[in-house]
Amino acid sequence: MSANRKLPVDNPITSARADALGRASQAQLFAENILGLDSDNGVVAAVLGPWGSGKTSFINLAKECIRERGVPVLEFNPWMFSGADQLVQAFFSELSAQLKQKDFGEISELIDDYGELISGLAWVPLVGPWLARLKAAFEIISRILRGRAGSADERRRRIQEALKGLDEPIVVILDDIDRLTHTEVRDIFKLVRLTARFPRIIYLLAFDRLMVECALGEGGLPGREYLEKIVNLGFDLPRIPEQVMDTQIIGVLGDSLGDAPGVESIDRDAWLDIYAEIVRPLIKNMRDVRRYSLAAYSSAHGLEGRVAIADVLGLEAVRIFIPDVFDRLHAYAPVLTGADLPSSDSQYAADQIRELLDSSGNNRDVVLSMIKRLFPAAQKYVGGSAYGVDFKNGWLARRRVAHEDVLRFYLERLASEGLKSFTDADSAWRKIGDESEFDEFLRSIPNERLLGVVSSLEAFEDQFESQHMVPASVVLLNLIPKVHGLERSPLGRDASLVVGRVVYRLIRRLESHAAVEKVVRDILPRVETLSSKLRLISMVGYRDGVGHRLVSEDAARQLELEWRAAVHANAPDLLAEEWDVLRVLLMERDLAGPHDPVLGLPDSIEMTEALLRSAMSEAVSMTAGNRAVRRSTRLAWETLVKILGGEDELRRRIDALKDSGKEQVDESLELACKYLSGWRPQER
Repeated sequence: MSANRKLPVDNPITSARADALGRASQAQLFAENILGLDSDNGVVAAVLGPWGSGKTSFINLAKECIRERGVPVLEFNPWMFSGADQLVQAFFSELSAQLKQKDFGEISELIDDYGELISGLAWVPLVGPWLARLKAAFEIISRILRGRAGSADERRRRIQEALKGLDEPIVVILDDIDRLTHTEVRDIFKLVRLTARFPRIIYLLAFDRLMVECALGEGGLPGREYLEKIVNLGFDLPRIPEQVMDTQIIGVLGDSLGDAPGVESIDRDAWLDIYAEIVRPLIKNMRDVRRYSLAAYSSAHGLEGRVAIADVLGLEAVRIFIPDVFDRLHAYAPVLTGADLPSSDSQYAADQIRELLDSSGNNRDVVLSMIKRLFPAAQKYVGGSAYGVDFKNGWLARRRVAHEDVLRFYLERLASEGLKSFTDADSAWRKIGDESEFDEFLRSIPNERLLGVVSSLEAFEDQFESQHMVPASVVLLNLIPKVHGLERSPLGRDASLVVGRVVYRLIRRLESHAAVEKVVRDILPRVETLSSKLRLISMVGYRDGVGHRLVSEDAARQLELEWRAAVHANAPDLLAEEWDVLRVLLMERDLAGPHDPVLGLPDSIEMTEALLRSAMSEAVSMTAGNRAVRRSTRLAWETLVKILGGEDELRRRIDALKDSGKEQVDESLELACKYLSGWRPQER
C-alpha cells in the first residue's frame, strides 16, 4: 500500500464517488420513488438488510440525491437516548432544532411544544450544536398550567396544518435501529407510529427485518404484521454478486498487503485453496471485507514475512469470524502440527480435533478445510492422509503453520529456539553459494546455538544444487570440532551426527557412484581433521550402521586405505587434537593388514585426556507411557582397553593423568576412575 493511500476502515461511504458496488443508481431510483409518493398523510419507507449489508451507505447515497432535489433531510440518532419518555422528548426537540436551523421556525416551535407535552413532562439535558438552550422543568409546567400549551390534539392539529403548507416534504432518517436493545426497538416503532401521519414527513428507516420482527414479537406484538402496517415502502438491499464480492475482497487485500513482507513470494496454489475454502465462505458483506483486510494488514506487516502469507490470510479469517475456534489453536497446536506425541496419545489427539470441530458452529466445513489446507498432519483424525515427520522440514522451509514452531510464532509473536535456528539457517542458506561468506556466518553464531542452526539447514534439502556440495560440505565438516562436545539434543544426537546428516543430504542428490566419488575426493583434501574425513568416508561407504553405499565398494575401500595412510603420515602428537581420536585409532587398527606397521601412541597426558573424552557417550532411555527422558554417561571401556593393549596400560595412563596436578578434573576422568573401581552402568 502506497504511503498516500489510506486503508479503508469500517465506515459507510458518504458519496457516490466511493461507490464500489454499483449501488448509486439504485439509491437514486429509490430516492426518486420515495419523493414521488403522496406524502399528504406521511410516509414511512425502510431500507432492509442484515448487519453489514451496507444499509447506511445506501441511505447516504439516497440522501445525496434527496438533497440535490432541495428536499430537507433531518437525522435522528436513537442511540443517544434510552427510555420511552426521553426518546419522545429527544426526538421532538431534535426535530424542532433542526427545523429551526432550516428556517422552519413556526413548525419548529409547534413540534417542540408538542414533544414537551406528550413526553410526560420528562426532560433530560441534551447535548448537540443545535441544543444550546437550557430549560428547567418548572418552565414547561408553568407554560402548560397557564394554558399556553393547549391539548395534545390541538397541538397536533396545528402541526398538521403547518406541515400541509410546505412545498417539499421533509425526510427524517432513523438509522441503526437494529443495533438497539429489543426494548428500545419497540420504543422507536411506537414513536414512528405516533408521528407517522404527520403530513409531508417521510420517515426513512434502516434495519434488519428479522431482528426487528423478533424484537417486536418479544413485546407481545405480531412483528411482521406490525411492520407491514407501519412501513409503506420497503427496499431490500440486493445481495452483492459473487463476482463483485470476489473483486472487492481481492482488491482491498491487494491494497492493504501490497508492500507486506512475503507477499511477493506467496504460494499461489495454496492461496487459491485457502481463499476458496476458508476465507471466502466466512465473508458475507463489505463490512466483513473491511474488518478482514485490516486484520490481515496488521498481522502480515507485524509478522515480517516469517510466516507464509497464504497461511496468515487463512488464519486471520478464522480469528475474525470464528473466534471460538481460533482461541483453541494454541492449546491444540501439538495435535494440529503432528508434534512428536506418543502413540498412546492418538485418542487424546482425536478428541481434541473433535472438540475443535464442535466449537465451529455453522462453520464446520470451513474448519475441516482449515485442517486440510493448513494442518495436514491432523488430517488423519478427520479421515484424511497421514503425514510423517519427513514432511516437517518442508513445512518449516516454506514457513507453513503446519510446523509447530511457525504456528506458535504466529500465535505468540515470540520465536521459539527452533524457529530462531531456522531463521539463522535461512540466512546461512542464502550465503551457501559463497564458501567464505557461508563459513564466516556460521562461525559468527554462538556455539550454544550453532548446532540448531546447522540442523535446520536440512529444511532446504529440496533446494540443494550440485554447486553447493563441495564448498558447503567442506565448511560443515570443518565446523565439527567447534561444536563437538556441546550439549547434546534430548534424543542424544551428537554434533557429528547433526553435521553428517546435512552433508549426507547434500551429497545424496547425485545420481551415480562415480559422481559421488568425485565430489568426495574434491572435499577430502580441504577437510582439516582426520576425524571429519573419516565421518565423510564412512558415510558414503559400506560400514554397517553408518554407510549409505553412495560409492562403489571398490571406491569405498580405496578411500579408507588412503585415509589410513594419511593417519600414519600425520604427526603422532597431533592425534590428541582430533575430536574423535578413539574412532580414528579404532578404524586405523581395523583397516590394518597382517604386515602393516602398528601406529604408536604418544605416552602423554594430552593423549590420555583425548582418549577418555572421545570414549564418552550418552545413553538415553524412556519408560513406556512416560515422556521423561533419562540420560546417563558411559565410557567405551572395552574399546579403550583394546586400543591401549590391556587394562593395566589404561590404568597406568589414568593414574598418570590423576597425578599430573591438573587443577580441573573433567567428567571423563571421574567416570574412568569409577570404571577402574569396578563400576559399570546398569543396562536397561
